[in-house]
Amino acid sequence: MAVNLQPPRREDLLPVAGVELGWAEAGIRKPGRKDLLVIRLASTAVVAGVFTRNRFAAAPVLVCREHLDDGGPIRALVVNTGNANAGTGAAGLADARATCEAVGRLLGVAPQAVLPFSTGVIMEPLPVDRLVAGLPQAVSSLAAGHWLEAAEAIMTTDTLPKAVSRRVTIAGREVTITGIAKGAGMIRPNMATMLGFVAMDAAVPRDILQSMTLHAADRSFNRITVDGDTSTNDSFVIMASGAGDLQVVKRTDASFAPLQEALTDVARTLAQAIVRDGEGATKFIEVRVDEAHSVGEAAQVAYAVAHSPLVKTAFFASDPNLGRILAAVGNAGVADLDPARVQLRLDDVWVVRDGGRHPEYREADGQRVMKQSEILVHLQLGRGNESTSVWTTDFSHDYVSINADYRS
Repeated sequence: MAVNLQPPRREDLLPVAGVELGWAEAGIRKPGRKDLLVIRLASTAVVAGVFTRNRFAAAPVLVCREHLDDGGPIRALVVNTGNANAGTGAAGLADARATCEAVGRLLGVAPQAVLPFSTGVIMEPLPVDRLVAGLPQAVSSLAAGHWLEAAEAIMTTDTLPKAVSRRVTIAGREVTITGIAKGAGMIRPNMATMLGFVAMDAAVPRDILQSMTLHAADRSFNRITVDGDTSTNDSFVIMASGAGDLQVVKRTDASFAPLQEALTDVARTLAQAIVRDGEGATKFIEVRVDEAHSVGEAAQVAYAVAHSPLVKTAFFASDPNLGRILAAVGNAGVADLDPARVQLRLDDVWVVRDGGRHPEYREADGQRVMKQSEILVHLQLGRGNESTSVWTTDFSHDYVSINADYRS
């Protein structure tokens, strides 16, 4: 059951000029479900992306990188669920390219103008014949208002679709931003099994859009974890259709920073939705680390806490066995960390002062917080002025059951 996450409402998802979405039920893994998505972009569109750092990157990830590196226009995206097309060798690459060729024929664009994405079971051959057979249905349903269907079409073990829209005014011009994402398990993107697609109607050069994408990813999808496993298929893409009124030409433009922040806000909302829908999750937990020597060090400590099975199972049980958090901090790999400078708070409860149990801390106060569905773990390292947050979940019995039964 998702933690304080509501399904998106169709009326809240704003069409983005220059972007059309269509879906199909191609039966890639299971019949009777949306499992194929095509996104068509205006000729003015520019696309940027960040991808998994897993060395077993899936075939579609490799093809996406190739097509983006070519520097030519990107006119379409195609996404399938049910099969990751990862660990499939040369045959998988051929299937990903065949998918691009099929989409290109239907839309009248070059195969290099198509970006492919897949998600699902690893090391199984992609049923490319079923995928290609479903493409005409997806293309025939292309429309600007199909964001909800698009969010549904990319789900795997998600319990809810994930989508959000923003309409902001920047430099006196209105900008529409809408994004979708999928993911619930195998979540520690590190790119950036998750996918995220965000579109806006602003016009932005490719190099600037790429920097905005990296900026947004590092403050959203690169700050979440459900289980610490980085998928072979993680991808985060931002599309700037260029069909709106706002144009960003260079980083010194007054509109650059607010547009970047608006994109980051959308990405952060989608990333947190993935955590809220984490497999078997009953708690949504923010691990905030302040007073670190660097942002990287803060993230290192935060992830050490967020990845600890002992910490995560304690949160599931609402058991204030909070020494586990200190053990995780001490094991984070900060060689010169001074424990006597570390502070720990659980929401409003001061648990650890100067490296030891606060004399006024009472376990009943810790348990009160642990029973909440949303919890803040706040650490101060006493080493500097840098900080960051990581968002994670607890570990429940259902997480094991979901992943044990995933292929059945």
